[in-house]
Amino acid sequence: MNAPAETSGPTGAGLTPRGAFLLGLRALLPLLVGVAPFGVIYGVVALQSGIPPLAAVLMSSVVFAGSAQFLLAQLIGVGAPLLLMVGAAAVLNLRHALYSASVAPLLGHLPWRWKLALAYLLTDEAYAAAIPYLLDPAHKAVRHWLLLGSGLALWSSWQLATLAGVLLGRGLPADLPLDFALPLTFIAIVVPLIDSRSRLAAALVAAAVAVVAAALPYKLGLFCAALAGLVAGVLLLPRRGVGEPRP
Repeated sequence: MNAPAETSGPTGAGLTPRGAFLLGLRALLPLLVGVAPFGVIYGVVALQSGIPPLAAVLMSSVVFAGSAQFLLAQLIGVGAPLLLMVGAAAVLNLRHALYSASVAPLLGHLPWRWKLALAYLLTDEAYAAAIPYLLDPAHKAVRHWLLLGSGLALWSSWQLATLAGVLLGRGLPADLPLDFALPLTFIAIVVPLIDSRSRLAAALVAAAVAVVAAALPYKLGLFCAALAGLVAGVLLLPRRGVGEPRP
């Protein structure tokens, strides 16, 4: 990509690729407060579920989907069938397709090497940190660098947190309340993005179903909650005529 010749402030027009990368990285940093303990928890849970240490670390690089890794580790621990594990992880990660649909109009012009790299790095936290800047027309020329910055910041911290969990997991007290980081992280991501009736409905319905179905085996309650939230959000999406702007 050709970098613009001029530079400006961190949120103004004329960002260089380096400036955009650093802006994306800085935008992600506040979310690491929840990501770091979440990664440690995953490492601990993976070991407790019988996953070998090397496989637990490699999963963070190959899969790179914290909630799916967490769910898979728990399902492996209870001996869930393979088909159920694949289906549960697939449904849980359907939200990534929504993130992709959101950024596709902004990044669709990029070469395939960029699309593949950014698709791999497109996660909850990276999307939440970068999307306000990606939607700014002033950053049109360097949007991919913004997402790269937030994505790599998350990727590197997730690998380190997973490694810490695997190395320290066996020595941590079993009752250490690290699990608070998981709901706090997703609350911090979701709440600022609830800016419409359809998103509010999706969040409320998913939360209600998750509570009601929490007792289902193999974490099927999470599976049902994700589906219910998606359906509720879609049903309440504003209807648009041809040529009308997206709400």
